[in-house]
Order: sequence, then structure tokens, then C-alpha cells
Amino acid sequence: MNTTPRPLGSSPVFVGPLGLGCWPLAGMTRAGVTREAAVATVQAAVEAGISHLDTAYCYGQHGESEQAIRAALAAIGPAAREGVVIAGKCGIHWEADASRDPPRRQAVDGRPERIRAEVEESLARLGTDRLDLLYLHAPDPAVPIEESAGELRRLLEAGKARAIGLSNASCDQLRRFAGECPLAACQMHFNMLQQDIGREILPWCLSHGVAMVVYWPLMKGLLAGRMHRGQTFPTSDSRHKYPMFQGEEFARNLEFVDALRTIAAGLASRAEAAGAGREPVRLPDLVLAWTAEQPGITSVLFGATSPEQVAENARALACDLDDEARHQIRAAILARGPVAGRRAV
Repeated sequence: MNTTPRPLGSSPVFVGPLGLGCWPLAGMTRAGVTREAAVATVQAAVEAGISHLDTAYCYGQHGESEQAIRAALAAIGPAAREGVVIAGKCGIHWEADASRDPPRRQAVDGRPERIRAEVEESLARLGTDRLDLLYLHAPDPAVPIEESAGELRRLLEAGKARAIGLSNASCDQLRRFAGECPLAACQMHFNMLQQDIGREILPWCLSHGVAMVVYWPLMKGLLAGRMHRGQTFPTSDSRHKYPMFQGEEFARNLEFVDALRTIAAGLASRAEAAGAGREPVRLPDLVLAWTAEQPGITSVLFGATSPEQVAENARALACDLDDEARHQIRAAILARGPVAGRRAV
């Protein structure tokens, strides 16, 4: 993998090809994530050369993800903050909802005053005076996106952020946002099985110099090869809401994963025969390396909840695909066909 830092649009911020997605560290979608584990995970990422840390105001009911980043950087040392890119998000918060289990719901709020308040609170939680990249987490249907963009532009001008991004948006919303605020980055989900952004959003970003940061490259562990046939997910695990983890769809996806394992083994064998093989090529290496080299993809976020998972994913930095592996991956994706990936409400 080419590990040269990549620019976020025309902003002064550069990121590596891999970043740590810090949503799992909040412990809201995975059981058993302790504060100690969250801090150790961030620390392990930075020490492994993964210096792009992606968090959000709503990653935890009380900013647990942001707090873990602050504690990890403090443990590494005073110079750690200058060596990392902290990407934050505003515009979504948690509200109590007794009708749900657990009794909470996400609320989208893109009003300028709410955006500014969330950013100030995030900065305090992180113990820093600026975010390197600040996204509007999602457009608010009740607020014209131009109003939200205008506030983010003012935060950029005030030095509260070095670059501005927009996440989970349509192409029209990207256009309107960019008309009011310099847009450096867009964040959307993308992986071998979910490539919808390639139809319109990614081409638009490419043509307008907007960096694309993607999440779910391993599709919640599916493409990391950690799952098995017959596996089910408890209601405390968000994966139980996705059709791709159920029934026949899940079985077909596991067959696709088996095909990827074969491709990874072949790549390792060819590298060894050429005298370049160092370690076996594992599934996450193959998947992350492929994702990071796709045209228009600037940085790839992987989730982790332990230093061991960080080390496993960071190995992808040393993975170099060859043309045979690329051809086989394309064929496997075509053979798998359309995927039912939309989350149930």
C-alpha cells in the first residue's frame, strides 16, 4: 500500500491511507468496551502509525470516544497532539426516548447555534483548541443546509477547524454545502459489497477536488473474516438490524469472504515465490489495501476495540496487491452481485 500522506482537498491537512474510526470505542454498538480498552486502542493506533483519528460529538452519550482520545494522547506524551489528525463531527446528539430499548435516540440538529455549542463541547472533551477536520455529521432536513454550512465556514475562519467536511449526504447536498463553505472532505460508507457512492457522489468529489473518507471498509467485521455460518447477533449488537447478516444474504456473503481468503492466499504465495513475502496476507490486509487504492478514495477508516484489532488492521499498510489479485477481486465482486445492505429501522 502506498502510505504517502494524502491531501484533504485544497486544505492544509494531510492524512494517511488508513484511519481509526472511533465510534466503536463509545461502547454503544458493542458490548464490553471499557474505558481502559478504548484508551489503549487509540494509543495502539497512534503508535502503529495510524495518526488519523475519526470521532464525533455523538460517539457516546457523554462523549466517551472524545474522552478516550484525549486520555490516550496524554498517555503518549505532550507532542502526541501535533502528530495526529483529529476529525470530529457535529449536528447529531442523543436524546432520551422511553419508547426505545435502550431508552435513547439520535437527534439531527443542524441549527447554527447547536453546531457551535457542540463544537465547543467537543474541543473541551478533547483538550484541544481546534479540530483538524470538522464534518457536519448529517444534513438536517429541518434546516437549510446553507445555514449549517455557513456556521461551519465561520468556525473555519475562527480557527476552530483547519478543514471542513460533510458526511452522509446526497450529491445535491454536497453541491449546496460547497456553495457556502470550502469543502475539503466527504465521508460516506464504502466497501467491496457496498459501492453506491461510485454512481454519482464519488465522481462529483473527484471532479471538485473533494477528498473521500470512507467507513465500513470491513463491513462491521464481515470482510475481516471473523464470522461463521449460523452466527446470530444479540439486540445489543447493531448488526442484527442489517439484512446482510441474516439468512440467505448472510450465507452468500460468507461465500464471498471465502473467495477473498483464496485470493489472499494466492497473493501471499506469489509474493513468497518472488522473494517479497514477509508475513501471510490475511483477509483484512487484502480488503483494506484494495479499498485504499480505489480511485478517489483518500482515507479508509477501520473500527477497533482493542490493541490487537489495531495491530491486525495496521498490517494492511504493508500489503501490496498485484494485477492478478485485483482481477480476481473484481471477478468475485461481480459474481456476488447486488447486496441487500440497508439497515432495518
